[in-house]
Amino acid sequence: MQNVLVSDLLSQRGLDVLIKSGDFKVDVELELSHEKLIDRIPFYDALLIRSDTRVNAEVIDAATNLKVIGRAGVGVDNIDVESATRNGILVVNTPEGNTIAAAEHTIALILALSRNILPAGISLQNRTWQRNKFMGVELYGKVLGSVGLGRIGREVAKRAHSFGMELIAFDPYISAAAAEKMGVRIVDRETLFRESDYITIHTILDAETYHSIGENEFNIMKPTARLINCARGGIIDEEALIDALKENKISGAALDVFENEPAIDSPLLDLQNVLALPHLGASTTEAQDHVAIEVAQQVINALQGKPVANAINQPKIDPRVFDILGPYLQLAEKIGSFHAQIVEGQISSIKVHYSGPLFQKEDVTPITVALQKGLLTPVLTEVNYVNAPFLIKQRGISITETKSESEADFANLITVTVTTDRGDAVIAGTTFGRKDIRIVRINKLHLNATPEGHLLLIYNSDQPGMIGLIGTILGEHKINIADMTVGRSQIGAVALTLITVDSLVPRNVLKTIAEQNKIDFAKQVIL
Repeated sequence: MQNVLVSDLLSQRGLDVLIKSGDFKVDVELELSHEKLIDRIPFYDALLIRSDTRVNAEVIDAATNLKVIGRAGVGVDNIDVESATRNGILVVNTPEGNTIAAAEHTIALILALSRNILPAGISLQNRTWQRNKFMGVELYGKVLGSVGLGRIGREVAKRAHSFGMELIAFDPYISAAAAEKMGVRIVDRETLFRESDYITIHTILDAETYHSIGENEFNIMKPTARLINCARGGIIDEEALIDALKENKISGAALDVFENEPAIDSPLLDLQNVLALPHLGASTTEAQDHVAIEVAQQVINALQGKPVANAINQPKIDPRVFDILGPYLQLAEKIGSFHAQIVEGQISSIKVHYSGPLFQKEDVTPITVALQKGLLTPVLTEVNYVNAPFLIKQRGISITETKSESEADFANLITVTVTTDRGDAVIAGTTFGRKDIRIVRINKLHLNATPEGHLLLIYNSDQPGMIGLIGTILGEHKINIADMTVGRSQIGAVALTLITVDSLVPRNVLKTIAEQNKIDFAKQVIL
């Protein structure tokens, strides 16, 4: 009999799945201190948690018998996934369990905001009858713009259709044809903010999306527009939102998440045109049951050697194959993530070309899967090595593999071409030993770069003073340069400058760089 430790509050229906299987001894020990968890963990084969338990490297190193960590929920930021992978411990989560709850919550906030449900209810509780004060608007015929069209965005779209709304979305990681099947028109980001009557957010929070809805976006939105966020706090610049609401640049906002939670002191709570809730998106009985049952079943499958649907880290590969392909798995995932963060336009296809003798004799399928996971990771919390191919297909993106015997400059080379409605983007990489992976080509320009950390990708005119100009801007903002590489085809043409820095480059600094004369393109990539 194998031992399972549950260290966070889990729905009884999930516990019953484990207990009724008869193969596991289940211990529920809530509010374990970090030290006690380290003392207890060597005795367990599985650990089930939610967001309260912190599973860091110290815990994992002590878990000499642990085979699987199950997270009842989506986020795994409280788990050191890298340490778990290094120790051969599978990490699973439950991305689907709260989908319906979050989608219904989004619709509820749209309706409540449209009909002034909260202030009207409070008014009547205060024994006032003010029908004319709370005039609402209808959803019929209005434009709903979705920032992101993942699992929750799609469910919101289904429900919005029933209200007779016109649906548009910004999401580079879905083909226009796939969106059209859902009755959604794909538009660029500016068009979405300009045309939408309602804007809902369904994307992850990262360096790219942090404060991505701010002053510029509010300036182009309709004065009658309403903004709804049930995704992540920090995506909206809350100071800019406050100004927009006070200056009537938009009509209202419904917020279930905030940059700093609990948000009991947020000045947003003082505004009459804000509907604010304490992060209730997944707070339904059904959602909590679903994630508990789902994580329990995944843990059972993992301990019994059965397929696991939501593995966060690399599933088991034959040790011989992993020893050979391991560096290329890492390289492919980095290339995918790099592509995702610099992509321009709507992705329709991905072509992977493997050149070299290694790829002639080995199955490259795991590498292609790693690439797909890397491509989707910057935009989806639920992507893993198991479901990445399915999610790519679901989004209408085709993927093809080709092979050739050799590459003139490198023994083995992976070249990935991503095709969008704006053309092709190419990234190629290779490895020099197990730990030395390199990007050696971006589009037509050759370079030698380590895909790690905070990177700035800049296209600029190849002329004296450009590197100094960029370095000066970074220096003025206390951002230290760790490494730099330049690729160019000929003197005086366009050059590609790839800079590794020690810290995140704030959005305003990146904007300053992009606006400089002789700089055509500047983006931040985090790997």
